[in-house]
Amino acid sequence: MSRLAERREGSRKRTRAGADVAALGEALTTMARRLTDLVLSAADPERPVPATPGWSVTDVFAHVSLEPSRYRELALGRGSWPARADQLPAFNAEQIRMLPTRDISTLAAMLVADTDALIATIAGFGDNPPIMNFDGDQRVRADIQLGTLLGEFAVHGHDIARTLHRPWRIDPALVPMVLDGVHQALPAWFNRDAHSADTAVLKLSLRGLRTCYVYAFTAEGVTIDPDTKVRVDVHISAEPTTALLMTYGRVNRWSAALTGKVIAWGRRPALALTLPDRFLPA
Repeated sequence: MSRLAERREGSRKRTRAGADVAALGEALTTMARRLTDLVLSAADPERPVPATPGWSVTDVFAHVSLEPSRYRELALGRGSWPARADQLPAFNAEQIRMLPTRDISTLAAMLVADTDALIATIAGFGDNPPIMNFDGDQRVRADIQLGTLLGEFAVHGHDIARTLHRPWRIDPALVPMVLDGVHQALPAWFNRDAHSADTAVLKLSLRGLRTCYVYAFTAEGVTIDPDTKVRVDVHISAEPTTALLMTYGRVNRWSAALTGKVIAWGRRPALALTLPDRFLPA
């Protein structure tokens, strides 16, 4: 087993109390370089990206390139973030409007350098990573939140690759790292206008990874992996990459169900199809 594989296996066994910064750092570094290679090969970087309406390949890449420095500032107790989840699209749009450059080569160099700087900063905290402010006015552990940045790299890489008709593989073993980060801020995305009165417990298992998550919904919000034992209404088994892309709204739930990439069973199996609606779009 490779060192990275060992770290990923260890990451799956860790509790929510901490993250494997070495494994996350290695994954982020690799993904950043894959992204730069992909975008630098684009014949037309101003081509529109269907998954992010109104943005071109350059816009998407610029957004991703700016995020490592923003995460680093937040980890150091500085920086900015949207106070509400529904303000994130406007926050991102302003970020693009104020771009310091649209030169792809400059953005690529910035992405790689700032990713390295972020990883070094988080690693420097050792066993005492800070609790930092984050989108939706959430307070999150800086080390675990690296997983959310990894998700940005992976999913926006997927968006750009589809636009350019290029392959883009997302290693299923990375998905738990991403979801652990996403879950820290996810309660701010609870959609009170959809199923808010419906108490439900859904259990998601990532197929082949022995990793699962429990989502307990009430009218007040969602608790992920509650400390107390709860009765599960529906069990969901999902191919990991499909689960990740569904989380980010990139895969149609019906298509995933019909192709067997997501299956559900239990007392209330129909609840499985409501999971994406229970959160605001990211």
